[in-house]
Amino acid sequence: MAFWDGLTDIFGDSLMSNLLIGAAAVVLAPIVLPAVLAGVRPVAQTVLKGGVYVYDTAREMIAEAGEQVGDLVAEARSELTPSTPPPASETYTG
Repeated sequence: MAFWDGLTDIFGDSLMSNLLIGAAAVVLAPIVLPAVLAGVRPVAQTVLKGGVYVYDTAREMIAEAGEQVGDLVAEARSELTPSTPPPASETYTG
């Protein structure tokens, strides 16, 4: 609203000045808006490219971390289950 307040300070706060400002905005919008959007499109495209790059990089890093954790879990499980059964204990028959 500071922009509107600045305009009303310059042109006055009457109904006629407000109508003139609105009419000027309606007339200038079809001229100014495409030019502004044409300038914003390359910036938006660059931002999206950066976002895609960050997403792909993060996805690869997470996949690698998941693979490493899976390897650690498999190694821990292999250490918990012995490869040879323990020797049978002698039973006391006495």
